[in-house]
Amino acid sequence: MDIILKNASDEPIYQQIVSQVKSQIMDGTLSAGDALPSMRTLASQLRISVITTKRAYEDLERDGYIENFAGKGCFVKRQNTDFLREETARQVEEMLGKACDKARLCGLTLDEMKEMLEIMYEGNEND
Repeated sequence: MDIILKNASDEPIYQQIVSQVKSQIMDGTLSAGDALPSMRTLASQLRISVITTKRAYEDLERDGYIENFAGKGCFVKRQNTDFLREETARQVEEMLGKACDKARLCGLTLDEMKEMLEIMYEGNEND
């Protein structure tokens, strides 16, 4: 599990962990049953407080991405693919909403936005 923290980010560290673990589960990097590092191990690797990793793991468990077994550790939970798709769609809608707000502020038209989206979407398919 690779987690990269950005100290300059406005996003809190625990939320960066949550976002990256969710992303790795949704893209298949982490699969159902995969063990996550212990809270202490992850905290040590990232050079952060155990309290921060504990909060991230609690949020992931609450949101249904991982499950914690006493004495065994935390594992990626079997996911409902419809749930994952819906969660991803919700995140995309949120990001597109922010992009539209910025576009309106600087006077970009809907056609210009569509053109940008088409270029970016097609460009990412070829990556």
